[in-house]
Amino acid sequence: MVLSRFWLAIFISSIAFVIIGLFAGNSYSVDFVLNGKKDDPILISEKYLKEIPEFIQDSIQKSDEKTFTINRDTLNADTTYVYKSQTVKIFSGKQKSDGLLPTCKFSLFEIILPLIAYLAFFCGLMELLIISGASEKLAKKLSPVFEKVFPSIPKNHESISYMTLNFAANFLGLDSAATPFGLKAMQSLQELNPDKDKASDAQIMFMCLHAAGLTLIPTSIIGYRAAEHAANPADVMLPCIITSFIGTIAAFLLVGIRQKLNFKSFTLLGAIGIIVGAIAGLMWYINGLDIIGKNYFTGNLSGLMLIGIIGFTLIFSFIHEKKFIEKETTIFDTFVEGAKNGVTTGVKIFPYVMGMLVAISFFRNSGLFEIISNGLSFAFSNIGVSKDITNSLPVAMLRPFSSGGSRGFMIDSMKTFGVDSLTGRLSCIFQCSAETTFYVIAVYFGSINIKNTRYTLGMMLLVDLICVISAILVASWFFVK
Repeated sequence: MVLSRFWLAIFISSIAFVIIGLFAGNSYSVDFVLNGKKDDPILISEKYLKEIPEFIQDSIQKSDEKTFTINRDTLNADTTYVYKSQTVKIFSGKQKSDGLLPTCKFSLFEIILPLIAYLAFFCGLMELLIISGASEKLAKKLSPVFEKVFPSIPKNHESISYMTLNFAANFLGLDSAATPFGLKAMQSLQELNPDKDKASDAQIMFMCLHAAGLTLIPTSIIGYRAAEHAANPADVMLPCIITSFIGTIAAFLLVGIRQKLNFKSFTLLGAIGIIVGAIAGLMWYINGLDIIGKNYFTGNLSGLMLIGIIGFTLIFSFIHEKKFIEKETTIFDTFVEGAKNGVTTGVKIFPYVMGMLVAISFFRNSGLFEIISNGLSFAFSNIGVSKDITNSLPVAMLRPFSSGGSRGFMIDSMKTFGVDSLTGRLSCIFQCSAETTFYVIAVYFGSINIKNTRYTLGMMLLVDLICVISAILVASWFFVK
């Protein structure tokens, strides 16, 4: 219910803002909101040739393309005059996001179809894990810990192994693998859910832990920083880990308090201690490497772990081939059957993804997001918050809505303010240490037809806020001299 009303609020307020802007003269056309493409120039006016300054008239007439561009020093403020069909169209600025119709197309061809391919492959692997008995063995090993965090899940339940694989994939920055594992976990948890229309406590805990985005190797962030010629592309890795770990612990405590979990369990405290020790040990090892060593290690660890998971699944299935024969099937046929289920899941979640992305597109293109973002930056700057921090806030604000949009702001901030500036680094930490909350809720709950998400959205946004505050404190500690 909360998600539905929030979606309606974004859509209706954005539409109202677009219409008001058109009749108030703040915009010349609404076509860009419907059909425009990201980074396209925006049409702001149309005049007869004689109505524009003479020096521009002369420049247009001398140009073979009948165009003239005035370059500004400010970002994205170039003004282009295009003479065609007896009028001059004036374009200025760049569109923030694809329009409604391109977003519908984008959500299918750029998000859902690749996601279906990932789902098909990894769901095929997961079917092998189930039939071979590997998932059952993994669940038995981890049940003592998971039964403290998810008390409603029966001991040795298969959902434990799926959640473990999801957390591991997120931990290693393997987004393409994390989503299929997570969707399988949600489907497995739904089988235990007594009220199929309402999110269970276990599903909410899983979603909120997922939202914190605990990451060990932020490979994509390191790659973007390397592309912008950072002095040390991996220098944000430790701040990213610390920030996402704080967010994960906060999510566990907040949801645990709401669900009245027992925090005094020796097993639970021991597991947390092992995780902290493992992270600290790995960080100690990585910090002892030179730049080339760090790049080599971080660039290969995630890939090797994924190859290891695939190799283990296939070898374990081969060793336990008897179990496939008992079910009158083969290893390959089992993989294909799992892949078919992955395709079905991908098709099922498409409407949820498309609906959410279109609303976000409207929100950005309407100009409402920019006004809110600028207003918050202005408010923070007036209470003494550093300009380096306020310049990076658009990334933090957009991250719960759109990974691609916040990534664009992150890259833009590195180009504008410097890849090794506090703004550039903080933008990277924001991007790494939180999840695309609205997209994730739409995908995960949409895959199992949950109508009532209860307090999931509010809790996930609170975790996002904690990650933002933590990122600012950690970045200031590491990078402010």
